[in-house]
Amino acid sequence: MRTVLDFSPLHRSSIGFERVFELLESAARTPQPDNWPPFDSVKVSDDQYRITMAVAGFTRDDLQISLQDNMLTVSGERPTDHVGEVLHRGIANRPFTRRFELAEHMQVVSADLRDGLLVIDLKREIPEALKPRQIPIGTVGKALAEPRRLETQAA
Repeated sequence: MRTVLDFSPLHRSSIGFERVFELLESAARTPQPDNWPPFDSVKVSDDQYRITMAVAGFTRDDLQISLQDNMLTVSGERPTDHVGEVLHRGIANRPFTRRFELAEHMQVVSADLRDGLLVIDLKREIPEALKPRQIPIGTVGKALAEPRRLETQAA
């Protein structure tokens, strides 16, 4: 049985979070994805993250990584490489696609495949125009503080 979540009360008391509610509602509607291949996501520092996926048996040529509209997609497909009859298959050989919704301004820094682990490093790079800035508080000059007289000017 699935529980239906209603986010409408939250819409009344928040402004500008429509995208977040859309993501929550779509996540509640979609069926749970397959949990293969397993992965870890780690916050390395305030602006750096790492995704590590266990992709045993896959080579660099078997994997594809793409980033489009804040959606990181990792997919893999291995060619059939067995000779003879397979008696037992314990190493997963099926194709996969794993998607990660990234926050705004996340950039993929690097991707590396070592010892059956695909390591993807991410970094949040906020543009200078969007970074918080301090606004100095000054005093109003004397010319601006005095009212302007219009008596001598013609209307």
